[in-house]
Amino acid sequence: MNGWIQAGTVEELREHGPKLIKGGIVVIYHEDRVHALDNRCPHLGFPLHMGSLCNGILTCHWHHARFDVCSGGTLDPWADDVPVHDLTVQDGSIWVNPNSRNGNQVQRYKERLLNGIEQNIGLVIAKAIVGLMEAGVSEKEIAAIGIEIGVKQRRQGWGSGLTILTAMMNILPKLDKQGRILALFQGLLHTARDLAGSGTRFLLDPLPITDVSEERLTEWYRDCIEVRDTRGAERVLLTLVQAGTSDKRLFSMMNMAATDHFYINGGHTLDFHNKAFESLKYVEHDKRNDVLASLVPMFGNASRSEELHSWQSPINLVQPLKEAFEELSNKGIPTDRAGGSTLEEEELLQALLGDDPLRTVSMLKEALLEGASPVRISQIAALAAAERVVRFHTHNDFGDWISVLHTFTHAHAVHEGLIRSADSWLVRGIFHTAATIYLDRFLNIPAAPRPSATGTTENVPQPSELLEILDKQQQVAQAAEWVIRYLRSGGKPEPLFNVLGHALLREDAEFHSFQMYEAAMAEYDRWASESGPFAEKACETLILAVTRYLAAHAPTSREIPHTATIAWRLHRGEKLFEEE
Repeated sequence: MNGWIQAGTVEELREHGPKLIKGGIVVIYHEDRVHALDNRCPHLGFPLHMGSLCNGILTCHWHHARFDVCSGGTLDPWADDVPVHDLTVQDGSIWVNPNSRNGNQVQRYKERLLNGIEQNIGLVIAKAIVGLMEAGVSEKEIAAIGIEIGVKQRRQGWGSGLTILTAMMNILPKLDKQGRILALFQGLLHTARDLAGSGTRFLLDPLPITDVSEERLTEWYRDCIEVRDTRGAERVLLTLVQAGTSDKRLFSMMNMAATDHFYINGGHTLDFHNKAFESLKYVEHDKRNDVLASLVPMFGNASRSEELHSWQSPINLVQPLKEAFEELSNKGIPTDRAGGSTLEEEELLQALLGDDPLRTVSMLKEALLEGASPVRISQIAALAAAERVVRFHTHNDFGDWISVLHTFTHAHAVHEGLIRSADSWLVRGIFHTAATIYLDRFLNIPAAPRPSATGTTENVPQPSELLEILDKQQQVAQAAEWVIRYLRSGGKPEPLFNVLGHALLREDAEFHSFQMYEAAMAEYDRWASESGPFAEKACETLILAVTRYLAAHAPTSREIPHTATIAWRLHRGEKLFEEE
């Protein structure tokens, strides 16, 4: 019995009851048989030897989880199964294998992850993620499980949970190992919560035709979206997918339909489309239908901002934008995406932040007609939207943080969309962004002062200090001042991004905070690849924006990260409740 553990005799178990042995294993005699199980309840680690055993069922006394003493299987799915150990009895002596009998661990964890998502059980999800990552399974493979079930099991289609999951996948390179576990857990847990109580989504069939042109099908798709016919739009979309239409063309078509109306769904529609297409790199090719079709339902009851009073009075923004779009359509936007004109970037930035929207519309139109890069213009628009967050005064109603957030994430989606697609119609999104930046102007009156470099020292502050600041409420200004002091003292951005990630992931954050962090990091990376004073200030603006937003929404009760911490400690074999 080389390597096995001697666990006493059968007679001792009969007389004295369960026995704990090395490795945290409990050996039990019940109904003329000996059993060996992990002594930690897989729910929260409470010692099972303190439980009760009757009719083959071992019950943990803390939350009353029940386990089959023979197989370790639980009758309560929220508790997970108990690892069981092989044993043998020789001449009355009991020998236990210290390695549990769990079969294919990776496959088991994948199944448990799927079960946890289906049943919306946070601890099961967390333990499965930890087990898979410790087994060397890639984050991409783990996320794919959530995306694939998320687009099938939510009747309403793509939602905030899948957006969070994709956003968290995008920012994994910014995080350490613990941060990556938390990011996956937050994304998968929010996906599970979105699915709870939702019916299964069944795909329609493509149209039974093959000789309709791509241009005609694109026209049909936009016509269906125009009248909110989501089922017709889905069939047309799936017909295009079946015909082998490229992701680039599909993205252009779907985003054209989204920009046919102004700032649709408060900016969420474009952001969701952007994230869904980003998620395609994490799933198998045959799941493409499910992912793309999941975007269509959101058009059924989407708000259209040209119908809102605020877009028409006291200044009518709708008519000037329609006239600008018509002129751009008639004259044509130059196809050179690199841009053929010199763009006065600081002037455009200030115009976007100004109080003359008609001048801004004219500047944008003329810049595009003169050959300025739509991608570059959208990047500056996203920077202006981030500046609104930096200038947001805490005297405003707390809920108004969401207004400047929506504008920024919409602007980011437009920027990323124009990078992905060269379709000229998508420039309408830039104008929609400009209008919302203008409408947000009162949220910067008075403008919050931009923190100065006062207090910089030769010693770079430790990034962990920021987490201490964010342990208190109403630390928006203090957090921003600390960040400026850190940067001006020579602090590197990479450790700061990891800490900001933990500042997000340690909270029971709501949807928009995840959007803010991911969008700010993506926009920062674009500017960080450049040099010069304008790019340097842009980088600083984006860091300030995400810091202020996260500070405004912290702290929370932090139940979600606590669940992940328990899962990690259980996986590492720590004794959470046993005395040493």
